[in-house]
Amino acid sequence: MKKRSRVDLGRRVQTAVRRFWETRGRQSEAQGLATGTKDAGARSAVTGGRQMEGFVHLLRDLLLESGVDETELHYDRALELPGWYRPEKKWDLVFLSGGQLIAAIEFKSQVGPSFGNNYNNRTEEAIGSASDLWAAYREGAFAPSARPWLGYLMLLEETEGSTRPVTSREPHFPVFPEFREASYARRYEVLLTKLVRERLYDSAALLLSSPATGLKGLYREPNPELGFEGFVTALVGRALALKRS
Repeated sequence: MKKRSRVDLGRRVQTAVRRFWETRGRQSEAQGLATGTKDAGARSAVTGGRQMEGFVHLLRDLLLESGVDETELHYDRALELPGWYRPEKKWDLVFLSGGQLIAAIEFKSQVGPSFGNNYNNRTEEAIGSASDLWAAYREGAFAPSARPWLGYLMLLEETEGSTRPVTSREPHFPVFPEFREASYARRYEVLLTKLVRERLYDSAALLLSSPATGLKGLYREPNPELGFEGFVTALVGRALALKRS
């Protein structure tokens, strides 16, 4: 991307980040008013959904700007794709063209305070969803599609609970050294990097943002290999290759 488009992309990501925190705040407030309890308001940040819509729409817009027809993109409905270990799995953005599956993308977020349990759940979901889809692809579920493009984007709350070192439990065998005393933010770096290098996903992005600065659209990318620009470049490149074929 040219310098100007990189600046423009950064501003658009900031808008998506700001929308995430604004949506989360509204959901927490609404849930708290409905139940009269602060804890329920906090849970709504995990269960409320739709916080990542800004990112879904940003990817949709970038694909449309690259020449993809809007009828080829699914982001509000018709998101289910067949699996091998289960009947179907709902993705967040599905790109089909001429009856072929071109791309499927997962958008996830995590806020505190329960980073440990939610990190384990997110890890199992990410591995399981990709493994399920690739097994279905192997068995011809998407024929005559060529190998589809899979993407995974994570927005993690940057706070003490996600950035301080975490001790691993090793009652029988040692954990791999990259996990030793690694914070949950670092664990997500390791997870997403390995998911891409093992080709479970074609590209992944990790963004960190705190509630206070996130309302201003501010975020941080802790690992250049998991940057949003590279993520978008890979996806749009796939769309352009399809358009030329």
